[in-house]
Amino acid sequence: MIINGSEYRSVWWEHGRLQAIDQNKLPFEFAIAAFTDFQTVAEAIRNMTVRGAPAIGAAGAFGLALAAQSAPDDKFRTHLRKAHDVLIAARPTAVDLVNGVNYVYEQTLKFIPDYVHARQVAVLAANEFANRSSEDCRQLGLAGNAIIPNQARILTHCNAGALATVDWGTALGVIRTAHRKGKELFVYVSETRPRFQGSRLTAFELEQEGIPHAIIADSAAGYYFWKKEIDLVITGADRVCLNGDIANKIGTYEKAVLAKEHKIPFYIAAPLSTFDFGCTRGSEIPIEFRADEELKSVGGVPVANPASPVLNPSFDITPAGFITGIITRKGVFPPREAAQKVQG
Repeated sequence: MIINGSEYRSVWWEHGRLQAIDQNKLPFEFAIAAFTDFQTVAEAIRNMTVRGAPAIGAAGAFGLALAAQSAPDDKFRTHLRKAHDVLIAARPTAVDLVNGVNYVYEQTLKFIPDYVHARQVAVLAANEFANRSSEDCRQLGLAGNAIIPNQARILTHCNAGALATVDWGTALGVIRTAHRKGKELFVYVSETRPRFQGSRLTAFELEQEGIPHAIIADSAAGYYFWKKEIDLVITGADRVCLNGDIANKIGTYEKAVLAKEHKIPFYIAAPLSTFDFGCTRGSEIPIEFRADEELKSVGGVPVANPASPVLNPSFDITPAGFITGIITRKGVFPPREAAQKVQG
């Protein structure tokens, strides 16, 4: 991704530490956070310093690599297992986190009791997972470019850009690729309450790339569908099930229902790490509920009745029947066929 004219990844390994763009400070401040132990990585995932399914998958992989560096030989397996469990528990809905942590864990255990080699392998495996995620998104963008007509008006929700992945992005990876290939585009950026990932992060990425866009309130999407000013919708996903159901940021299901009612194509863009081949349908996906304060205040300023209770689900489920296609590195597939196609 381009930030202030330079290329960045959202997370990377440097000098024995995990480095990550602090997404909680964007777009008002660009800062890089550094992590030297798995506990602070897990906290960064919980508090959304690092967020986005592929990005937290890579961060979790690097977090386990950090745990391997600090594990004493006589307690190596126990220490690694503790780190594995803590990292996976940081956020429950996105399957990329499980996939990233498990990959490094399994590769590292193969070399016990050669602990020196095991520590080296942990770093190599984490880098491999992150690099594969980045390349997956790059190829996904190329595959998705085929569905983007010139002068398309696109609605997206939450942040599915390079910040949410390792690089390129999923939904924004498709948009970024189409823009770089010379297509004229306009993007409606749904603000994505309560944490404003759309208005803060997606808008930031689009502005940095010079892609025309405008931020809209979450509740304004229906107005632009009604005006026939949206040509297609593309979002990312935090988990894709075998039957094509997906989990994504709360508010995605509403966009899918609106798109179906107005006969507008609705696409999901997902790297292979977001497919959960052990999950048959959306009802099996655990939905994370987050703190009341995310709804009751903005930037520390109260915006809600203090005494009222809050319900704050972070994700919702969009059934396969509302999805036109799932964009992957291997092509664009009907939702009910996507899991089978990407495994082939």
